Amino acid sequence: MSALGGCLDGESIRQRLDATPPLLEGYRDLEAQLQPNGFDLTLAEIAAFAGPGVLTTDNAGRRLAATTPLTFEADGAIRLEPGPYLVTLNETVNLPRDVMALGKPRSSLLRSGVAIHNAVWDAGYRGRSQALLVVYHPDGFTLSRNARVLQLVFFELTRPVDQGYQGRYQGEGLR
Repeated sequence: MSALGGCLDGESIRQRLDATPPLLEGYRDLEAQLQPNGFDLTLAEIAAFAGPGVLTTDNAGRRLAATTPLTFEADGAIRLEPGPYLVTLNETVNLPRDVMALGKPRSSLLRSGVAIHNAVWDAGYRGRSQALLVVYHPDGFTLSRNARVLQLVFFELTRPVDQGYQGRYQGEGLR
């Protein structure tokens, strides 16, 4: 661990794939997904929003928006009209207490009028994450199952956190 922390390069990510637990599990193609400064995550499932959510000051009244799963065509693709969608990613992320991550959309999405929005992956988080995909292009977008949609960039902390992520989404998508 460096004294200043910093972004993990591709080789450092590759080395952490051999850790116990590995930094990432369930990836489809290591050579295609491993990038010089991150790791591409792939699309497993996509759902449309079917109702509103609620967020209160103390989370006691928090209610996630209802969703309806969408079905891929026989060729593995799905045509999306403009609007928001909830995507579930294939990979399980296992962040140790000295690493956090940020996700960014792949540039091919942005160049097609599509964006991915997501939250911070806190040190100590483990799970199969979800993100918000928004089709802004007025003519829509076609997306294939297992397409690389988001690049996760890992940051080594200057020191490990005393207690890793303990929130509601710990272990999401693993049950």
